[in-house]
Amino acid sequence: MINKKILFSLITLLLVAITSNAANRRFTLVIDPGHGGHDTGAMGAFSKEKDINLTIALAFGKLVERSCPDVKVVYTRRSDVFIPLKDRADIANRNKADLFVSVHTNALPGGHIARGFQTYTLGSGRASGSKRGIVQNLEVAKRENAVIYLEKDYRQTYQGFDPNSSESNIMYEFIQDKNMEQSVALAKLMQRNVCSATGRADMGAHQDNLAVLRLSSMPSCLLELGFISTPDEEQFLNTADAVDRYAKGIFNAFVAYKSKYYGGDIVVPYKVTEPVKSTIPNIVPDQYKESETPVPAVEPVQETDNRPVFKVQVLTSGHKLSTKEKTSRGLEDADFYQENNTYKYTYGASNDYNEINRLRIQLRDKFPEAFVIAFKGDMKMDVREAIKEFKQNK
Repeated sequence: MINKKILFSLITLLLVAITSNAANRRFTLVIDPGHGGHDTGAMGAFSKEKDINLTIALAFGKLVERSCPDVKVVYTRRSDVFIPLKDRADIANRNKADLFVSVHTNALPGGHIARGFQTYTLGSGRASGSKRGIVQNLEVAKRENAVIYLEKDYRQTYQGFDPNSSESNIMYEFIQDKNMEQSVALAKLMQRNVCSATGRADMGAHQDNLAVLRLSSMPSCLLELGFISTPDEEQFLNTADAVDRYAKGIFNAFVAYKSKYYGGDIVVPYKVTEPVKSTIPNIVPDQYKESETPVPAVEPVQETDNRPVFKVQVLTSGHKLSTKEKTSRGLEDADFYQENNTYKYTYGASNDYNEINRLRIQLRDKFPEAFVIAFKGDMKMDVREAIKEFKQNK
């Protein structure tokens, strides 16, 4: 029998191997719009669940694709087609997903009324942290993590470790425990952010033995957006405003989750709640101008100018960076603004969105998560509204 000390060491090595492998590739997010094709899901008075799921899932995915260049987004479906549950999980497993999010809409029979947003993770039907579902998920985890045993010097690194032994099962159960822990944390973030963005009632995070989650080998959750069987919720779920709010809320939860478990610099979540004081730096640092196609200079931004000001945000930090830290990160000429006790570093400032977007592209190799933000006066504003205003003023 393998003793506890050796077992603990092997678990640590295994987790380090998994983490190292993940660090060398892009984060992969699989978005699963529930139902589709002849499987309509729940039916409302005038709409179908499958359509609501797809619309909001695609809107969420679009935000991730636009704001998180380090994330690979995979959809189980992008149109009105039927995908079996097993195939949905297989898509996530084949793509070695880091996270699986399934989007659904709730319903009650017989005219019963309920309102609110819920999140489900794999478990026994209660939020107590039960491990039901781990055993069923164990074989998937073992199969998907089998690449670890193909690495160079495997026998020396994992000497005495038999992948088919009961001790190895303990290792995989430990990994599945971590998946469950992260899934529950994600569920809580979903409840907080989606309810805040949409104004929907918080019906809590729950656990259940759901097939699409049981068959996936990574942290995962299933969202129940609202009740299509409740007339006012059905009306709301089918509005453009609801699509925008749900997408932003889910996106904010995803950003918070990714930052917590995968580290690195994060993008700014949507929906700024407090005014942000801002100073306007020079338009574009010279070292980031392309010699062949330099970014043209523009008129300095005047304090009385009420047009949106665009900038490229490149990094977020929990503390103000020292001169040495700025130099090591290539931020010598970057400006910053402070928001909710967080320091956010930017390059450039212009009323011309196209100019700042070109700068973002130039900075992409050095700052792959760089993205465009916008201010009006001392207030940070929705960049889409700023772009719309920019186009109207052209």
